[in-house]
Amino acid sequence: MDMKHIHHVAIIGRDYEKSKHFYVDILGLPVIREHYRQEQQDWKIDLQLQDAELELFIKKDCPERPGWPGKEAYGLRHLAFRVESVEDTARELQAAGVETEPVRRDTFTGEKMTFFHDPDGLPIEIHE
Repeated sequence: MDMKHIHHVAIIGRDYEKSKHFYVDILGLPVIREHYRQEQQDWKIDLQLQDAELELFIKKDCPERPGWPGKEAYGLRHLAFRVESVEDTARELQAAGVETEPVRRDTFTGEKMTFFHDPDGLPIEIHE
């Protein structure tokens, strides 16, 4: 096999305006494509993340995500972004109204990290 890197990650959200505002306006990911899929009754928004894409599927009738932390489910645990400075990025998020956990160091790598959540409760990590 010749797997080189992640092509895309897909996330399901429930509110078009909130999800698009969060990922495009707050996190700054540019829209590549966006369209409504009539047969699925959902919006699909493809966002650029350097060499990868983040696919947002906005669908109002999906089940709730289990609580975080402690009540995790099988599947995607969280999404992590590498940043130059966790502290600077956390301050920018907080200035945009996004609550972040305190900055801490990864137990194994010693690198700085913290978590915050998207509008549907998906945990997102920033990591140096």
